[in-house]
Amino acid sequence: MEPSAPPLADPPATAATQAGAGQGTAGPVSSTETLPPLGCPPNATVGFGLIHPLASILDRLDPAGLFRQPQPLEVELGSGDGSFLLQHALRHPDRNFIGVERLLGRLRKLDRKGGRAGLTNLLLVRIEAGYFLEYLLPAATAQALHIYFPDPWPKKRHRKHRLVNERFTDIARQALVPGGIVYLRTDNEDYFTQMRAVFGANAAFQETETPAALTELVTDFERHFQAQGVAIRHAAYQRTS
Repeated sequence: MEPSAPPLADPPATAATQAGAGQGTAGPVSSTETLPPLGCPPNATVGFGLIHPLASILDRLDPAGLFRQPQPLEVELGSGDGSFLLQHALRHPDRNFIGVERLLGRLRKLDRKGGRAGLTNLLLVRIEAGYFLEYLLPAATAQALHIYFPDPWPKKRHRKHRLVNERFTDIARQALVPGGIVYLRTDNEDYFTQMRAVFGANAAFQETETPAALTELVTDFERHFQAQGVAIRHAAYQRTS
């Protein structure tokens, strides 16, 4: 019998006030941006770009209506400069991708690069990664979740802020289709130990290999760490039930 997991909760009543606009905040794209209406496929109209405006942060998205083609969906939580996501989307035109990033400057940079590459299978959303996964992405939607170099919050008193924790595994399970995979990377040994512990403790997941085709796609953070001789740790967990 499939193990029961807590259902995705309704968004907190304070979410609208917590997710304000402005660079470096957790909120959606500012209403002053010239962006297409909710549900308009990326690049459907010249000048609209890849950043998707959230008409509401209380209603779940309809991924099938966001892209030109109905294709398997992968999500990167915390896209940063987009160095991984751009390469991955270019290599896989048969898949759709959503990049989630709270910093507007990073999203704009990724938007420009993706636009120049002519990507129509990539969508960008400006909001906190954890909020997006729990409250905006419908259940059993994603084939893969990519979480690369999330903030390690190294001080012990701050570790409660880490994205990947015990509760996160249940949220990830519900976001993934059966057989879907969570891919993780970090340079922080303590955080990596925590990642492996929480996913290892969830019976709905089984550890699996990260394909070489993914590990060879490095982020700018990763390239910087490698140049300093810092070890990069990889892990992947597949939803089995």
